[in-house]
Amino acid sequence: MKKRSWALFACAALGFGVLAPPATAAPSFTEYVALGDSWAADVTLNPSMLTTEFTPVSCLQSSSSYARQVAQALAVPEFRDASCGGAITEDMTRPQVSKTSTGNPPQFDKLSPATDLVTVLIGGNDAGLAAAVMNCVTVDAAATPCLNTFTAGGGDRMSAAIAEAEPKVAAVLQGIRERAPRARVLLLNYFEIVGVEGGCFPEIPISDADAIWLGYRLRELNAMLARVARAAGVEHVDTYAGSHGHDACQAPGVRWGEGLVPLSSDPAGPAVPFHPNQLGADHQARSVLAALGR
Repeated sequence: MKKRSWALFACAALGFGVLAPPATAAPSFTEYVALGDSWAADVTLNPSMLTTEFTPVSCLQSSSSYARQVAQALAVPEFRDASCGGAITEDMTRPQVSKTSTGNPPQFDKLSPATDLVTVLIGGNDAGLAAAVMNCVTVDAAATPCLNTFTAGGGDRMSAAIAEAEPKVAAVLQGIRERAPRARVLLLNYFEIVGVEGGCFPEIPISDADAIWLGYRLRELNAMLARVARAAGVEHVDTYAGSHGHDACQAPGVRWGEGLVPLSSDPAGPAVPFHPNQLGADHQARSVLAALGR
């Protein structure tokens, strides 16, 4: 990912609608660390937006991610972003190695006792929901490959996987507390990339039944994250709230995430399927800043 100077990033942040603070404003936080998965990194395939300032190129971090917008808006003197596409909870304490990179160091390595603000978004890959989306793709509008796979024989394997991920996310929050005891910690959730009313076959080749199943499992994942935040005594940033009507089935300029076709109009260029576009990253940034009273 290309490095961006803070001067260039300041211009970019203003362009994406997150206001920079007055030049005379004293920062409320001195050291901000962002942690998490592809939705935290706001992963991008657009060469003009890729950055390797904090992570290897394989992490696909965006130079206009929500965390960078937040750091700019708060005028934080020290900012580090460990988030990486494909990350799971174990990657907080171990290197995340990929076929195209020597690996992203353990994300917790970027924390310090001086860290006073942490945002984290993790758990979707532990539950396997992100991978399940691609398994739902079909050429038959009546087919239900996800329902067939995850609910065969009774019960729901995805629901079980979400439950199994809960103590792992809780352990992440505990690990943050141990390494950054002064930090204000905000746990984000995942906004609506697919709704519970059905899909938009064939624009996104997922049947209505599978789309509805995905929508409810996303709600279930978010409910788990809310429980973990409450139990850990950290702040919960609900990006799902207010995102209805901005799912991947909506028109360009309205949707906050992209569907199967790996192209985005916000901004124009290649995109990662079923992930936030720039409008989605902007929504995440606004949600975090609102939680911080900004």
